[in-house]
Amino acid sequence: MDPQKEISELKDLVKYYEMVIKNMSAPIIPSIVPQTILIPIAGIVSADRFELIRTKALQYAADNRETECVIFDFTGVQSEDVQTFDYRELASELTMLNNSLKLMGLRSIYVGFNPRFVREIVRAGIHVELEVYQNFRAALKQILDGRK
Repeated sequence: MDPQKEISELKDLVKYYEMVIKNMSAPIIPSIVPQTILIPIAGIVSADRFELIRTKALQYAADNRETECVIFDFTGVQSEDVQTFDYRELASELTMLNNSLKLMGLRSIYVGFNPRFVREIVRAGIHVELEVYQNFRAALKQILDGRK
């Protein structure tokens, strides 16, 4: 095989896998609770990833106007996944995500923060105004109780 053609094919393959990873990094899952979606977050968090999450959530809300609530589940984010991320920047990203969705009229709920993440945010003296629950089940219960 021609080396140039092989390099070109490998570059195309890398682009394809980058697209697959990008699409999988912020899946949107309709919840059993009407007008509610779940966005599970697992693995490394970064500013680029938050931008992707924000974009996908806002686009979904625009395309699905019945959506009222977005639950972000950080259970899959481990301590090592945020070690290289500045906690002030992370808090800023969470605030931007929350404010963006609020401007669309959506309720944002966050669940599953790990203890180290919480400790570092508090230790840094960062104030973040978020609706937070320990886990997905507690968030769903709160939503359902509020609809009664």
